[in-house]
Amino acid sequence: MEIKSLLQTSREIWGGKKLSLGEIIVRTGKIFGDICRWERDAAKDKDTHTEEEIKKELGNMIFCTIKWYDDLGYDPEECIELAIECQKNFKK
Repeated sequence: MEIKSLLQTSREIWGGKKLSLGEIIVRTGKIFGDICRWERDAAKDKDTHTEEEIKKELGNMIFCTIKWYDDLGYDPEECIELAIECQKNFKK
């Protein structure tokens, strides 16, 4: 999969509506909360607490974020390149 292809697929699913930063923050919190629920491991979550579920949520982090870059007018590839450089510098 390529980033441009993922963005195109996302636009096919969600259409042209672009989210604001505030809307993106709320959705990011929802995904992160679902991942946190995995770690919390509450009894009420046992039916949905599966490996498939955590894989889906981790995938949502990537797939959604690519669209959100574009929603905010940023080039997804540039954002990822900046993150890679930041991590390399942090590692040093």
